[in-house]
Amino acid sequence: MVPLNATVALSMLSGVLLGLGAWFVVSAIPRIGRPRLAERVAPYVADFSGEAREVLARRPADPAPVFGVVMGPVLRRFRGLLTTWFGGGEEVSRRLRQAGAALSVERFRGEQLAWGGVAFAIATALAVWAPGFATVPLPVRVAVPALAAAGGVVARDWMLQRSVRQRKARISDELPTVLEFLTLSLTAGESMLDAVRRVARTGSGELSGEFSVVVSAVGAGVPLSVAIRRLRDDLDHAALSRALDQVLGALDRGAPLSAVLASQAGDAREQAKRTIIELAGRKEIAMLVPLVFLILPITIAFALLPGYLVLQAGF
Repeated sequence: MVPLNATVALSMLSGVLLGLGAWFVVSAIPRIGRPRLAERVAPYVADFSGEAREVLARRPADPAPVFGVVMGPVLRRFRGLLTTWFGGGEEVSRRLRQAGAALSVERFRGEQLAWGGVAFAIATALAVWAPGFATVPLPVRVAVPALAAAGGVVARDWMLQRSVRQRKARISDELPTVLEFLTLSLTAGESMLDAVRRVARTGSGELSGEFSVVVSAVGAGVPLSVAIRRLRDDLDHAALSRALDQVLGALDRGAPLSAVLASQAGDAREQAKRTIIELAGRKEIAMLVPLVFLILPITIAFALLPGYLVLQAGF
């Protein structure tokens, strides 16, 4: 009898996964050739022919439904845990909207599970076959794949948050220019909707894409104020929200929009200057780290080492 050690168990698991993957591939290959006459006629005579109903009831040997029935409860449980740990569906949907990702909440949760599964598989392979893990205690070797899976899930969520921050930064850079362009269009005599449509048509940045969504919503019958309010709530960008609040107030009260947008463009320019000054201050402090811990010790070593060597040679 062959002892069932870890290598044999993983070999068996790999064989099962390889066979299941081959089954999926073979079942997905389209059938070559034209369908038979009975298969083409069966949908039209299925109401009064039992043989036709039997032909239509035949299903190929596809493992996907069986696999979905078996793994469905487990996946739903994992998605419930992800919702508990990383926020509900509304929070994730808001992040996806802010990041400009064309993903649903379910698709994002599936990607998180996939990242966790890949990290778990890689960590398991390393824990079993890597020579360095041979001397590691067994509880640590068991805990490493679980920690790797959790790290994969967290990494996917961190990447989404990073995409949100980067897109908000791009919106902050574009906001003064877009507001000034809207001001020029309104000063030239265009309405607010025409100015937004012009920005959406001529621009190529993040705000131009968002204004294209506003124009499409207005074209579908949504009032302009409602579309602008929806844009403000979806993006949740501080500077853009202030500008859109002023625009909504001007639309409700009938105030001149060009003056409102001009003042908002000036405020956005000043905010961009303050942001650059704050960033320069943080970079200046960060630049002191290599200066103090790398360049200064090397300079001192070059200054003192010759004298130390002379003293050692003299005595």
